Amino acid sequence: MIRYALNCGQGHRFDSWFQSAGAFEALAERGLVSCAVCGGTEVTKALMAPRVSGADAPEAPPPARPLSQPAHPAEQMLRALREHLATSSTYVGGRFAQEARAMHLGEAEDRPIHGEAKLEEARALIEEGIQILPLPILPPDKTN
Repeated sequence: MIRYALNCGQGHRFDSWFQSAGAFEALAERGLVSCAVCGGTEVTKALMAPRVSGADAPEAPPPARPLSQPAHPAEQMLRALREHLATSSTYVGGRFAQEARAMHLGEAEDRPIHGEAKLEEARALIEEGIQILPLPILPPDKTN
């Protein structure tokens, strides 16, 4: 296993573990490595100092934070938002536009939902007066 310090295209810094250097490269090429803060897939390795041990080696730095803990306050807020959505609304996936429209027209029971919509679908909902809000999180099946 190898731990890399990583940067995303938006300037966020985070760490992640990979089975090998080749594993990181293969996943990154396929867009399967995403930023822990914003979810962006434009991720590169950051410069890292090598870890050297021995009698003349400087004192080791304190252990890094566990990867299960948020690295940035924004990550904490996104985690809280995901948890809130999971407990207080229904994920409707790609049926978001149809479900939102049906509730707006009174054809379906009003309830909190979240899901995915294409740009054209979202624009049409807004033009019809249906209040929607984009969320800064990835759908459950697209997180790594």
